[in-house]
Amino acid sequence: MKCALLLFIFLAAFASGLFAHEVRPAYLELRQTSPETYDAFWKVPGQGENMRLGLYVEFPPGSTNVTPPRASMVNNAFTERWTVKRAGGLTGGTIHIAGLTATMTDVLVRLERRDGTTQVTRLTPSAPSFVVEAAPRAMQVAATYLILGVEHILLGIDHLLFVLALLILVKGTRRLLATVTAFTVAHSLTLAGATLGFVHMPGPPVEAAIALSIVFVAAEIMHSRQGKAGLTERFPWVVAFSFGLLHGFGFASALSDVGLPQAAIPIALLFFNVGVELGQLLFIASVFVVIALARRVMRRSRVWQPAWAWRIPPYAIGSVAMFWVIQRIAAF
Repeated sequence: MKCALLLFIFLAAFASGLFAHEVRPAYLELRQTSPETYDAFWKVPGQGENMRLGLYVEFPPGSTNVTPPRASMVNNAFTERWTVKRAGGLTGGTIHIAGLTATMTDVLVRLERRDGTTQVTRLTPSAPSFVVEAAPRAMQVAATYLILGVEHILLGIDHLLFVLALLILVKGTRRLLATVTAFTVAHSLTLAGATLGFVHMPGPPVEAAIALSIVFVAAEIMHSRQGKAGLTERFPWVVAFSFGLLHGFGFASALSDVGLPQAAIPIALLFFNVGVELGQLLFIASVFVVIALARRVMRRSRVWQPAWAWRIPPYAIGSVAMFWVIQRIAAF
């Protein structure tokens, strides 16, 4: 019965991951190079060979292109680079993303001023425009990075599958609490270290290793059910901490795509990490709620479950993760 419930949860998580690939965020970066000029970088998710989402940047009235956009298509993403100019600068003007209301995509915007201060904004289909501010506000930075952290963990199916595998394997509330805490501490350390430039790991090998960590825990579930207690079952916090260091590099990679506001690095980093933890706790709570509800339904309906059903969740999790391992290694 329990395995059937966990399979249900896995399928729901997997479906959400597939959906997440359809809503990859676009990214707009503006770097001020003089009081009136800005270097623009625009990245839009691709939709196959030489195809892209129909999203376009509209600058405030009076803006002109100093250089023509230089376009390219790399890794299923369309990018453009150009320089824009506006008398008096962009401060106080409204930047609009045309076509955003017709999609399910977010746009992350990062504007870096000459003095090093940064404005970071998240645009959505319901709010496709923003006003360029003279200086960033601490509360705005905190709210933006908190939301980014929550979204990253909830749309990161590889991280969620690893947490789900730990929930399946680890028994006992205290052991589970210690395991989740170890995972949290570890990825918080590498997230901070990598983001601040103290440590560095190349992205593709890290992503492949994250997928391999899921395969490892899925195999440990199989060994546990066969009466062979593995390392994860005996010392779950050690394994969670070790692999949590890897997952922290993955979080740092996502954060590096957005960047940190130079005038509010501690606030942005803190609230991104808090957002990741809130999203992780929300996922864990959702798993327990679904299990509790499904158990109640099954007790009443007395659903029969075959003896081999327990194999489905670890095999499903391990198979998906192994596919990622091969896919990510092939992309080196």
